[in-house]
Amino acid sequence: MTTTRLSVTVAVVLLLSALPAHADATDPSQPPGTEPTATAPVKVDPTDPDLKLPEGATLAEAKVLDIKSVVEDQSGDERREDTNADVTFALQAEVLFGKDSAKLGAEARDRIVTIAEEIRKQNATQVRVFGFTDDLGSSAHGDTLSKQRANAVQAVLDQDLNSPSITFDVRGYGEQYPIADNSTEEGRRKNRRVEVTFPRTQR
Repeated sequence: MTTTRLSVTVAVVLLLSALPAHADATDPSQPPGTEPTATAPVKVDPTDPDLKLPEGATLAEAKVLDIKSVVEDQSGDERREDTNADVTFALQAEVLFGKDSAKLGAEARDRIVTIAEEIRKQNATQVRVFGFTDDLGSSAHGDTLSKQRANAVQAVLDQDLNSPSITFDVRGYGEQYPIADNSTEEGRRKNRRVEVTFPRTQR
């Protein structure tokens, strides 16, 4: 059966802002350690009269956002995001686990091994495995379950890759960093996920 995939690409943007140079552009919905690493390719002269800044305004440091390509299968069970710096796979929890469980299901290993193949292709030596839940139940339970699920995925990756040079960062964030609205079941389903992220070396 052929799987239909939807693809969205976000273009490179050079951000020049008339904000104070100390303004913080960190995305609060982004897990720590996943911030963009791209830098501006050209220097900008903040004293150039052609910039026509409002009186008293200064330029913040110029930044370049990565090109981001997002591919999601039609069912929404799996999503891949590629930037200039990283590759991220997000697998919905229902595809990997039973309800309220951290035990991997029958189809889970094949999906995880596919991710391991890409890690091998990219020659990555650092891999982040983060687990997330929806906001149902207690926060403490979500933290525990998301960490257990991340551990389960990491164990399969580690076994398949079988490389002492690869370092894993495994965390459970529970209901933190939702990517959809928790007030609907569709949104909660998207938030119940495990993400695997690693540096991109092959274009």
